[in-house]
Amino acid sequence: MPVPPPSPLLHLPLGELDGVDEATWLDVIQKMDEVYSKLVSDEVELEEKNAQLEQSQQFIFSLLSAMSDVLIACNEDGLIEETNAALCALVGQTEQALRGTPVLDLLADEQSAQRWRLAMYHSASREGTVVEINLRGPAGQVVAVDLNCTPRHNSVGRQVGRVLVGRPLGELKRAYHQLREAHEALKLAQQQLLHSEKMASLGRLVAGVAHELNNPISFVLGNVHVLQRYGTRLSRYLDVLHQLELPSDVQALRDELRIDHLLKDLPSLLEGTLEGAQRTTDIVSGLKRFSTAVHEEVTQVEINALVERAIHWVKKGTAPRFEIRWARAADCLVCGNAGQLLQVVMNLIQNAYDAAVSGENTTPQLEVSLQRDASSVHLRFADNGPGIAPEHLSRVFDPFFTTKSVGKGTGLGLSISYGIVEQHAGRLLVENLPQGGALFTLTLPLMAIGAVVAGTGDLASGPDP
Repeated sequence: MPVPPPSPLLHLPLGELDGVDEATWLDVIQKMDEVYSKLVSDEVELEEKNAQLEQSQQFIFSLLSAMSDVLIACNEDGLIEETNAALCALVGQTEQALRGTPVLDLLADEQSAQRWRLAMYHSASREGTVVEINLRGPAGQVVAVDLNCTPRHNSVGRQVGRVLVGRPLGELKRAYHQLREAHEALKLAQQQLLHSEKMASLGRLVAGVAHELNNPISFVLGNVHVLQRYGTRLSRYLDVLHQLELPSDVQALRDELRIDHLLKDLPSLLEGTLEGAQRTTDIVSGLKRFSTAVHEEVTQVEINALVERAIHWVKKGTAPRFEIRWARAADCLVCGNAGQLLQVVMNLIQNAYDAAVSGENTTPQLEVSLQRDASSVHLRFADNGPGIAPEHLSRVFDPFFTTKSVGKGTGLGLSISYGIVEQHAGRLLVENLPQGGALFTLTLPLMAIGAVVAGTGDLASGPDP
């Protein structure tokens, strides 16, 4: 604190103060010194408060400038008293030009003006209200803004105006869209994680089941083949025997036991038993493939050739009249096992055919398309079948789940395909098309340039002639 200079009255000789005794003048001079010191102290305190006020104003100004949200402070008549840089940039005007301007002058249409007046009315009796209005941009364009309107009070609690804070709806929509995309990605990741855990648990379970079933099924198959040979021999023997003149009691026993019918029916019974045993063997083999991650040779695989070979074999085998639309794209190389990936694509094409012929369409059709981005290749299989029931969409990759009739499928094809794709660090997704039919999307990572793979072979050739 600065030291105040001495009072000028102290330099006057006491003899010059005629008519007043010395004690009185000393008392006056002392009081004047006290008043002078108090004035100096008040001046110093005022300067300190001014400095604090300036710091507070600078702090508030920095906050207003840094706000990305639009801020408008207006009085009871709707005249702007304070705003920020976000609003200035939005409407293309300076703070000085906006100050004292009615908020109504910033609105782009009469509907927004009506909403503004209604918000002013409601905010007088409520804690706050939200209003969506259209502001006029610098070039006259309409800018939709979502504002929160709250009453503003002075130090004694009297309402003196409104404060509006908000942001353009375009930013809110973008933020909501990003949030929704993140949420969908999280849901998809969670579903894939749950499915992977479920598949791993089922894999351990079916591995033991397949092992236990394998031995008795081998016995059944071996014995049926032997019985077929025995049956052939017995039939030859009885055919020769029946050509002889048999005694009447033997002929009667032959008719009673229906030996002729037995010999006629025995081959079909053995064939049915063999077919059932073979089908059980196929199921056990599928269980083994499902439960074990076989580490086969990894090579460079060209996707276009892979698809063309799969189409060739499916049409040559079970679906010669299957109409498949496919256009070869630029070469797409992935790193994986060619046989396993061919199995996946053939299974998806075969399933599409089975679904298409089960619908009301007379001509089963499938559209196969290939797209690629910077890191992945996407194969899409869109059929014209009836689609998948919504309650079944989450189960199509489950083991033994099938909507086909009895004897048409084991329900292991898509489960095995899902596991193969996961081993190749890819994804296999399914959804229904708006126009009908199902869409399976196979995504595989592209092979990095210069990547080294095990083995030398690749699937570069087209369909076999």
